[in-house]
Amino acid sequence: MDAIKETHFNLPGQTAFYKGKVRDVYTIKNQYLAMVVTDRISAFDVVLPKPIPYKGQVLNQIAAKFLEATADIVPNWVVSVPDPSVTIGRICAPFKVEMVIRGYLAGHAAREYALGKREICGVALPEGLKENDKLPEPIITPTTKAAVGHDEDISREKILELGIVNEEDYIQLENYTRALFQRGTEIAAQQGLILVDTKYEFGKTDGQIYLIDEIHTPDSSRYFYSEGYEERQQAGEQQKQLSKEFVRRWLIENGFQGRVGETVPEMTDEKIQSISERYIELYEKITGEPFIKSETDDVLKRVEGNITHALQQLN
Repeated sequence: MDAIKETHFNLPGQTAFYKGKVRDVYTIKNQYLAMVVTDRISAFDVVLPKPIPYKGQVLNQIAAKFLEATADIVPNWVVSVPDPSVTIGRICAPFKVEMVIRGYLAGHAAREYALGKREICGVALPEGLKENDKLPEPIITPTTKAAVGHDEDISREKILELGIVNEEDYIQLENYTRALFQRGTEIAAQQGLILVDTKYEFGKTDGQIYLIDEIHTPDSSRYFYSEGYEERQQAGEQQKQLSKEFVRRWLIENGFQGRVGETVPEMTDEKIQSISERYIELYEKITGEPFIKSETDDVLKRVEGNITHALQQLN
């Protein structure tokens, strides 16, 4: 299968190019971004050596669906989705924080709680919680957006004190975050899922705040299966998750956590195929729709052609 490992396009009006861990981002006339969600896959801040067919399509189409489903709450950056693996949108100046919101004590928050911390990002947590318990109400635990290295927890008070975001805008970001999480929770419930935690990124242009980047994907969110959740909690069992945690587990089982000196385990054709199938399964469970595989005979030609055509329509 022809997967998108990297792109080297020369697009009409192109003024800059940025290669992220999994995205290739083209700046067009300093006005638009053409974002190619490649099939690269990363874990533990490391890009794995081989791409996963259809992974980029899965993430791009889930994000497009949820951005459209929340456009009545907050305007978003999307102008068009000209290809299954591409989104074109307006350039926004990103806020330097990621708005993380948690409905359950899971992941990073659970690890901090297990260390005895009863306050995360300035938000107090009650005593007596177990991992994966539902919180009394969703909490916002922002992180700084690090250009290099890991994002860091930060409190609302510190954000305002340091002037990272002004108070008026930050209050609006909090309001949007809670409303988006509520909508995401409702949509997930229709699919028999629990939206456990997620993150949103926002930007601003011409005085307007926009929702940017992907939302509610398995790479940016954690989902539990609703069925059996209470029983598993009462029995002290791990919850059945829907996220890319399965990739991390496979790496850990094979001695890799991104540390110096560790080697990525061999990604056989069978392993790549199984990861691809798992991402497709994630898509179908989260959206409730069948996944339609995009044409992969000459995937780079297809993607470049679709972007070029869409940009011509913008002129």
